[in-house]
Amino acid sequence: MSSARRWVSAGLALSGAISAAVLSSPASAAVFNGTAQGLSHGFHSSSGNWSGYAATGRSFTSVSASWTQPAVSCGSQTTYSSFWVGLDGDGSNSVEQTGTEADCSGGRAVYSSWYEMYPAYPVDFSNPVSPGDHFTASVTYNGGNKFTLVLSDTTKGWSHTVHSTLRNPALASAEVIAEAPSSGSGVLPLSDFGTVGFSGSKADGASLSSFSPDKITMAGGSTIKAVPGTISSSGAFSVTWKHS
Repeated sequence: MSSARRWVSAGLALSGAISAAVLSSPASAAVFNGTAQGLSHGFHSSSGNWSGYAATGRSFTSVSASWTQPAVSCGSQTTYSSFWVGLDGDGSNSVEQTGTEADCSGGRAVYSSWYEMYPAYPVDFSNPVSPGDHFTASVTYNGGNKFTLVLSDTTKGWSHTVHSTLRNPALASAEVIAEAPSSGSGVLPLSDFGTVGFSGSKADGASLSSFSPDKITMAGGSTIKAVPGTISSSGAFSVTWKHS
């Protein structure tokens, strides 16, 4: 997702576990974040588009974490990456997420922020995002199909609190993730974000590590794209870019 996007027709046919939020990117591709693709459960999992940690096996009503927006290294290729916290999307079709984006378009780095409540389209925040900005984010289920999503840039001093509803949410997982966004044709090239560090990752008020979460490596076939480090007892871990 990026600040240069605009809404386009939602008529694109989507397949598999891909979210149906369709929009245009700096490169005029249909781009969206959403559910995990090709995830196999266990303490160590592999996904075509996610890297980080996901807790499953019970119902979750809140997730939160902090991170520092990484700087992307841009070449001639158009690439994409996003960093977020969310409920659902790992083995479920509902999605409740908020986070930031770091893309490369025409050799230029583009940074932005957003939230998503599938099946509604993702929504961009208009506030500026820069490398080195410190973010905190949370998604909370309040009961009665009601959610509160909060994203704050504590460096620049802006914050958004979104109150939204979603019919019949699964509440089946809690995640803190670095993602390669997708298009209708599949996962897009991953931006070289170096390493992003997450801290204070929590689910239902306890450290995410206390739920024995899946450690998810992003891989496309035999190509390793991003690898998470070990999660600490306080919920801190990093994700390191390996390949586009």
